[in-house]
Amino acid sequence: MEQLPFHLLKEFLDEKYDLYNRPEFIDSDPIQIPHLYTRKEDIEIAGFLAATIAWGQRKSIITNAHKLMALMGNNPYDFVMEARAPQLEKLRSFVHRTFQGVDCYFFILALRNIYQKHSGIEKVFANEFRASQNMADAIRHFREVFFEIECLPRTFKHVPNIDKGASAKRLNMYLRWMVRNDNRGVDFGIWPSVPSAALYLPLDLHTGNVSRKLGLLSRKQSDWQAVTEVTNRLRELDPNDPIKYDFALFGLGIFEKF
Repeated sequence: MEQLPFHLLKEFLDEKYDLYNRPEFIDSDPIQIPHLYTRKEDIEIAGFLAATIAWGQRKSIITNAHKLMALMGNNPYDFVMEARAPQLEKLRSFVHRTFQGVDCYFFILALRNIYQKHSGIEKVFANEFRASQNMADAIRHFREVFFEIECLPRTFKHVPNIDKGASAKRLNMYLRWMVRNDNRGVDFGIWPSVPSAALYLPLDLHTGNVSRKLGLLSRKQSDWQAVTEVTNRLRELDPNDPIKYDFALFGLGIFEKF
């Protein structure tokens, strides 16, 4: 496809953003899982776990995320902080693709450590961002903190390592959910300590393909280098809220087969 002039590209993507960044979007997206809750910590934990398993068929992701919430008594924060061995053992039955019960068990303990010793998930990201003014550094720092406690080697792959080229699609999606305040009832905007301008695009097959067709991305691999490239282009379109275009790119790919 011939690349659109800047003003026409912005007009086109703004129109698609407006079309898809609506509450109707929630019904077919894993973001519906944190929308089950109102307490900040419940939203954070439900969102993090739902985002962690957000690969594969969307229907399967949503079904399994609901199962995981049920295993936690539909009280994710209380479960993270208070569950004892018998309750934690129930998690060992959980399976979503390669994310299995043993990984789930560790994730709960890692989240408990974060809330007990680091004052919560937001603080882990916000403190590092405040120090470095770089969200990539905050993502690196989060991974270090998450694996402060001992785990099986198999679990490392479920938290992205951008220094090894991971696109961190699911983590960037989670950060979009928590940080963006879209005033439309989709993203939550419950982390005011991190600016929307600092976010990176959740790059997946759909957003990647659409970005390439629109001339926003030249890199063929969907790795961290590609994430940085396409996000920098989106910042040209909207410096304050570049990742609002995730709705446009994803909607064009999934719903319009662009």
